[in-house]
Amino acid sequence: MLSERAQHLLTTLVERYIADGQPVGSKTLSQASGLVVSPATIRNVMAELEDLGFIASPHTSAGRIPTARGYRFFVDSLMVVQTLDMLEQKASPGVTGLPQGNPQRSIAAASQLLSQLTHFAGVVMLPKRQEAILKHIEFLQLGDNRVLLILVTADGDVQNRILNTKTIYSAAQLAEAAHFLNAHCVGKTFAHVRQVVEVEVHALKGELVTLLNAAAQGALTEPVDEPVLISGERNLLDSDDLASNMGRLRQLFELFDRKTALLQLLEIGNRADGVQIYIGGESGLEPLDDCSVITAPYRANGEIVGTLGVIGPTRMAYERIIPIVNVTAKLLSSALSQ
Repeated sequence: MLSERAQHLLTTLVERYIADGQPVGSKTLSQASGLVVSPATIRNVMAELEDLGFIASPHTSAGRIPTARGYRFFVDSLMVVQTLDMLEQKASPGVTGLPQGNPQRSIAAASQLLSQLTHFAGVVMLPKRQEAILKHIEFLQLGDNRVLLILVTADGDVQNRILNTKTIYSAAQLAEAAHFLNAHCVGKTFAHVRQVVEVEVHALKGELVTLLNAAAQGALTEPVDEPVLISGERNLLDSDDLASNMGRLRQLFELFDRKTALLQLLEIGNRADGVQIYIGGESGLEPLDDCSVITAPYRANGEIVGTLGVIGPTRMAYERIIPIVNVTAKLLSSALSQ
């Protein structure tokens, strides 16, 4: 456990380094902390913090900078997070709401908002289709043994699937199948369609069973969409902490391009309650070793359907970024739950 003096000095050092980006020396730390202590005392505390792995000394300076462990202790134990009122005073008018009635627009706006307010990269994991709530189902005969399955979600999203069938169904049969699914599946998730079909198909004629099973499989088939939406990647080029290492920066942009590993990290947020913070190597992804990732889950009608967040250098104003991520998740949840 750190003494109150050591905690105060560590807080001051972290905040000063985040603000200035320069290693913090003993003299600067003494002046900024407001403590009336001798230079020797400051040096002793600095040595203690360095021994604990909270700060380190770059080769080019006698000053100290926070390590990933130091940032973690600061975030967990020392930081005072800004309130929503403080955030709204500093944010643009767009923070008061996101577009409603169109999930794609809402998600894109959330990603852009995160980027604009933080000046880092804003990321949003798209909702999994099987977690969407069904509002209406229709079938349309396309000819050549093909049927168009039309799925309308509770948030207004319209999704289409083409079903290849061995049977050519009449308009009456398609209407009967649609009526059955609308009667039994509306208000349920895509994932529940298969369960409903397995239990209830005995009520229909045999020739429609194949169509219903195909519809259930189609509902669970993910469209070929980007799994993660990213805005403001170029903001990271303006970060001195990242731009100084072009090799690492190249790895980071390759991660953005592939998205698969990033998606796995964001999916962890789907199982978490509230804001999650990954500092440096805590993400388990090498390209993010010099970055911090702050995420929060967002909901649709009370159910967690995805995760959004911010990616930036470890030297970021955590007390300001954390509430931005949290509030944006709430705004997106509200937009998707209308």
